[in-house]
Amino acid sequence: MAKESKKMKSEGTPLYTIPGLTKEQGAAVAALLQDRLNALTDLHLTLKHIHWNVVGPHFISVHEMLDPQVDAVREMADATAERIATLGLSPWGTPGALVADRTWDDYSIGRAGAIEHLGALDLVYAGVIEDHRQAIEATDDLDLVTQDLLIGQAAQLEQYHWFVRAHLETSGGQLSTAGAQTEVEATRQAGRAGVKRKSS
Repeated sequence: MAKESKKMKSEGTPLYTIPGLTKEQGAAVAALLQDRLNALTDLHLTLKHIHWNVVGPHFISVHEMLDPQVDAVREMADATAERIATLGLSPWGTPGALVADRTWDDYSIGRAGAIEHLGALDLVYAGVIEDHRQAIEATDDLDLVTQDLLIGQAAQLEQYHWFVRAHLETSGGQLSTAGAQTEVEATRQAGRAGVKRKSS
């Protein structure tokens, strides 16, 4: 089941919603979208954090790769918030609301090498994409317009995830982060693999 915003659910049903949906359906879709808005807002801040904190020999390529992703994810957040408003409810974009509503921890890596950050970012993107896909499935019988919005976003997120994974993949198709469960673990695995590549 796709995650729903606790804050949005507590607001109840809107006074109006999109023609063709009941107010209850509009509220359910808005709750799904608020969770996605939280994730996208968190993602664009995390990407900017990495942009500021990446160091090492791959600095400039990763630094410059991330800014277009930041801009695109920020636009996704804006489109998601506007869809919530279209459904008749207020999107919540304040830091306090995001922190209170989210079900994940803050990004845990500070200043680190490019490959290490990309190892952690691999897990971040995987989580956002998985939850986006759950929301896509949840809107299948509920609201195809919202589903179309989410599908377009997922396609772009998946491409950005590929950009990240291309730095972590061996020529044999293995990811250096395979099996990592935490950002710290993924960072270590990616870093070890980077050292091995340099020495061979």
